[in-house]
Amino acid sequence: MLKDLITTGLGGALLAKEKVEKELSKLVEKGKLNKEDAQKFIDKAKVKGEEEEKEFKAHLKEVIKETLEEMDVATKEDIQTLLKEMKK
Repeated sequence: MLKDLITTGLGGALLAKEKVEKELSKLVEKGKLNKEDAQKFIDKAKVKGEEEEKEFKAHLKEVIKETLEEMDVATKEDIQTLLKEMKK
């Protein structure tokens, strides 16, 4: 389910990107915007999108970690500690 959510989000972002680029191209063709300004806008949007993606992933990771802690699920470290104790 989580994978589907992320895939859907990325798909939506790609569609939005394509639509923005298409609309900017139309504005360039009509002479209402020059190519350099259009490219600057695209570059800014790309950087902003990458920053937001990084923040989203960090937040998602934290939410998952908190959820697993609330569910009292054993972590990788917990299991490794138990295995070491069993070997003693």
